[in-house]
Amino acid sequence: MSPAAERAPVRDDGARPELAPPWVHARGALDLSAPRVMAIVNVTPDSFFDGGNLLAPATDDPSVSVAARLCRAYRQQGADILDVGGESTRPGATPVPPDVELRRVLPVIRGLVGDPELAGMPISVDTRHASVAAAAMAAGAAILNDVSGLADPDMARVAADSGAGLVIGHLRGEPATMMREIRFEHVLVEVAAELARAVERALRAGVAADRIAVDPGIGFGKTAEHSAALVGAADYLMRETGCPVLVGASRKAFLGVVGGRPRPVEERLIGSVVAAVMAALGGAAVVRVHDVAATAEALRVAWAIRHASAAAVRAAEGVERGRW
Repeated sequence: MSPAAERAPVRDDGARPELAPPWVHARGALDLSAPRVMAIVNVTPDSFFDGGNLLAPATDDPSVSVAARLCRAYRQQGADILDVGGESTRPGATPVPPDVELRRVLPVIRGLVGDPELAGMPISVDTRHASVAAAAMAAGAAILNDVSGLADPDMARVAADSGAGLVIGHLRGEPATMMREIRFEHVLVEVAAELARAVERALRAGVAADRIAVDPGIGFGKTAEHSAALVGAADYLMRETGCPVLVGASRKAFLGVVGGRPRPVEERLIGSVVAAVMAALGGAAVVRVHDVAATAEALRVAWAIRHASAAAVRAAEGVERGRW
């Protein structure tokens, strides 16, 4: 077992830690005793589901007022984290220079941090570039969400220096080419091992263990079957990496494939909510989603049923033991 994996908390029933340690970030800590919702805030023209929604008309500049209004709604709907991104990493996406990414995300991050209705809510920046990460942290962000698995050699240092919470994603190659020649012999073993190595790099750079989470990269260089397997494998990934797991399956194409027929992105709501609940039941600490209200409600119901059922089973077992 790797040094990182030795930090994994003990699970109560193989589904979720009841007393999981909090995930620490630059502005506080997030309680992980129940699944948390990260809301996607895309400040991009070309994201696969909501590209362009937060840009001013006919420009590449963000509309801070629209973004703030959306994020206030997300908070009311049950979001725990706001994840602001200025570069689409959908399959085939064209890379965005850091200066363009900064022009998109910094005004939004500053606006959200300064909004009294969002006070205390951690802001995450979704970026692969250490320069963007450093500027976002200086602007008030609390978490760095790096889908590339620390491909930028300075990313871990930025996380360590700023005290950020750090999400390390799994990605082989670049978004533009990641769906070509997908090869895994044992997808869970390989993804876990590659994430664990990235975690160890972060630790060596000085990132504290309680600030690191991992993301298996659903849809990032994986087949539909790979993605489906990874959605429900958070418990395994947590044991192997020693870190809480974030799963982002929202609206992704694999949902239609595993659901029986391909569906356009606007018809993937039900699949997205089911995937989020399955991920949480499988041990995911955080789910990253577009549809905050539906996902948050589904998780609340699933958790209420889970706890009620567990309590009823314990009571029934006590009655049975009493009979003997």
